[in-house]
Amino acid sequence: MNMRRKRCSGIAASVAAAVHLAVGSVFGAPPGGPAKEEAVIPDAQVGSLFPLLRATAARSTFDLSFLQERFQDVEAWKREARPKVLSLLHYDPPRCDPRAEVVERVDCGTYVREKLYFNTTPDIRVPAYLLLPKGEPKRRPAVVALHDHGGFFVWGKEKVIATENEHPALTAFKRTSYSGRSYGDELARRGYVVIAIDMFYWGERRMRFAQDPPAWRDRNAMSVEDVAAMNRRCSAQTALVATGLFEAGATWAGVMFLDDIRTVDYLATRPEVDPERIACCGLSVGGFRAAHLAGLDPRIKAAVVVGWMSTYGSMLQNKLTSIGFMKVVPGLYQHMDLPDVVSMLAPGPLMVIHGSQDGLFPPDGVRAAFDKIAAVYQKAGAPDRFQGVVYEGPHEFNAQMQEKAFAWLDRWLKP
Repeated sequence: MNMRRKRCSGIAASVAAAVHLAVGSVFGAPPGGPAKEEAVIPDAQVGSLFPLLRATAARSTFDLSFLQERFQDVEAWKREARPKVLSLLHYDPPRCDPRAEVVERVDCGTYVREKLYFNTTPDIRVPAYLLLPKGEPKRRPAVVALHDHGGFFVWGKEKVIATENEHPALTAFKRTSYSGRSYGDELARRGYVVIAIDMFYWGERRMRFAQDPPAWRDRNAMSVEDVAAMNRRCSAQTALVATGLFEAGATWAGVMFLDDIRTVDYLATRPEVDPERIACCGLSVGGFRAAHLAGLDPRIKAAVVVGWMSTYGSMLQNKLTSIGFMKVVPGLYQHMDLPDVVSMLAPGPLMVIHGSQDGLFPPDGVRAAFDKIAAVYQKAGAPDRFQGVVYEGPHEFNAQMQEKAFAWLDRWLKP
């Protein structure tokens, strides 16, 4: 008996010592001595600090992933997981009357373009374009078209909706990112009602100052050089704006996601829209927004996420700059990963499109995310309702990708 106790205590001591050494190697503090310098991983964006990130992420339990054994019913899972994600956004302003006001109507041939403003909160009034196909049927499927980041802040909704006298800088941007097309208009021509808003910090909601040069006051009159200068200024100030939101008790992601959810609120009030056939689609940060709108709002019945899918853990070493302040949901990774969040759309149809040469995301992280989403849809009994597609190409939503996305939406949203 004594021998057994000694043996057990010896094993326990060995395990404790091993754990102590392991923790010391992670945090640079071996037992009984001063902190030692860590070997720096060459491509780690935070250098010698990366081991702390890696160790913290390794403790994530993903307790709210549908792949946990305790979850068997997908709707019961969503009832538990959604409120947690929403709480992590630290942003829950009161509901309000949208007080929508249409300020312009333009006949675009087979559809009408409305320019309007509506409130998403008592403090925020967003500008939007709404495209309304003409003729029958009176109630149609609708798509929330979510514009990208692109380091291009001067325009937002106009990246996905065509307007007259388009600025040459915007035209050049669309050529690079969208094959020169305005995909919202392409969807309207196919019979969809389409809405696009300016995301916080973009377009009419971009950051401006009283001392800005006079030439910056009218976007359409700005030179290409002025547009580039304003984009650089906005890019340089994102950390400051994010800090302000954090200190005010909110998150940038929360503002983004709530604006998008309240956009669905408004869309559902329109008599031209079938509320049972609402989808969302977006590239890059628009894809990030689409992933969360699809996961958090049960009124979204189908989604296309383009150029924004990976596991977060795979991005910690050398893709942190792809995440940035505005896309941080503090504490999320302890409970769910990005593929878990978008999978809350299940069994609703989901297409994720990725470019094989997209340098924003690690290939292994993209593959792992696709595998996890597929596993969720398999467990939910709807394996045919998820499609992950990889194209040869960079970070873009080109014409070929668009046609693939449109066909996917047609399959699920049209009779």
